[in-house]
Amino acid sequence: MKYLVGVDLGGTKISSAISDLSGNILHETVIPTLAGEGEEAVVGRILGSIEDVMKGVGAAASALAFIGIGTPGIVNKKEGKILRAYNLPFIDYDLLRPVREHFRCPCILENDANAAALGEYHFGKGEGKKDLIYVTVSTGVGGGAVIGGKLLEGSTGNAFEVGHMIIDPKSEIQCTCGLYGDLEALSSGTAITKRAVNAAEERKDTLLSQYSNITPKEVHEAYQRGDKVSEEILLEAFTYIGIACANLITLYNPEVLVLGGGVSSIGDLFFDTVIGSARRNCLDFLFDACEILPSGLGKDTGLKGALAVAKMGLLNQ
Repeated sequence: MKYLVGVDLGGTKISSAISDLSGNILHETVIPTLAGEGEEAVVGRILGSIEDVMKGVGAAASALAFIGIGTPGIVNKKEGKILRAYNLPFIDYDLLRPVREHFRCPCILENDANAAALGEYHFGKGEGKKDLIYVTVSTGVGGGAVIGGKLLEGSTGNAFEVGHMIIDPKSEIQCTCGLYGDLEALSSGTAITKRAVNAAEERKDTLLSQYSNITPKEVHEAYQRGDKVSEEILLEAFTYIGIACANLITLYNPEVLVLGGGVSSIGDLFFDTVIGSARRNCLDFLFDACEILPSGLGKDTGLKGALAVAKMGLLNQ
């Protein structure tokens, strides 16, 4: 029997899974990244996590068909390098070389948002579809597109940086990337938290000042308690997400647009606001041709994405 291995590399944890060639997870493990220990230590933990899932099904290295790794940051897919990734110690680092050398198995590296798009396409809400757009709203905003069954990669493999589309060119809010008024600066979990913290410090007409630690979860809780300031913050952020979705639908005319990430778990307020905003800012015939749906993979999005990357690598050999 042959297996796929997927590794979801994050700033705080490394999740790995082994599956059959259809992507059915057979064994998985989660370990801390401990990024502060440096490059070699993190690579060692990646190798160890792969060995752990192999042991879970009694697989030898010769039984591995393909290894897929999803990582945050900017990657050079052709060379298997992480060029830059926040919260990870890698800069222009060839991550695939030690993995290939250790397991003697073909490997592929992919940006985590692209990986998630592939995961949704193969194993989630994109099954049976030709085109899919995926947008994740979490600490940051990212996304990926599968068009005609193929991942949209661009000339350098870094296409579809949806979080860095300019949504409000007059905004004075700066993103960590250096741009002003992009989607991530206006609508990410980080952006929502910053606005809420500022409101808690500067305004007396809000329940937000009652929280010692503010995240989007607390902002939503305050909204549910009738806090108008929290409502304003959330509605504005989600309206911008809807505008971005309208632009993506207009550009790509997809069958389905999937929304994931921690902020989307807020639920009805998020989806109702995003869908309403997208409808208002999109031509009817394009909007009506696209379903806007919540992620079908939930907490398994990263792992399923990494396995989908492995599967695509195997199919394209």
